[in-house]
Amino acid sequence: MVVIRLARGGAKKRPFYHIVVTDSRARRDGRHVERLGLFNPLEREGDGRFRIDSERLAWWQSKGAQMSDRVASLVATSGRAAAAG
Repeated sequence: MVVIRLARGGAKKRPFYHIVVTDSRARRDGRHVERLGLFNPLEREGDGRFRIDSERLAWWQSKGAQMSDRVASLVATSGRAAAAG
């Protein structure tokens, strides 16, 4: 199964995550098929905190890829922020 999930990067105590499409059996930070965006939890609200290519996200979902719980909540939060602002 193909999953859209977070892959950790960054230094110790300074996490940074890439939103990637990967096989569900692959390791968290292992091989991935495509990088869709990024999430920086240490960044204050704004453009640098969360970015995702929504067209590619929709394309992967149409092919049957499942989002992890965390990615789904980030996408929902960003959708609400875009609708409000």
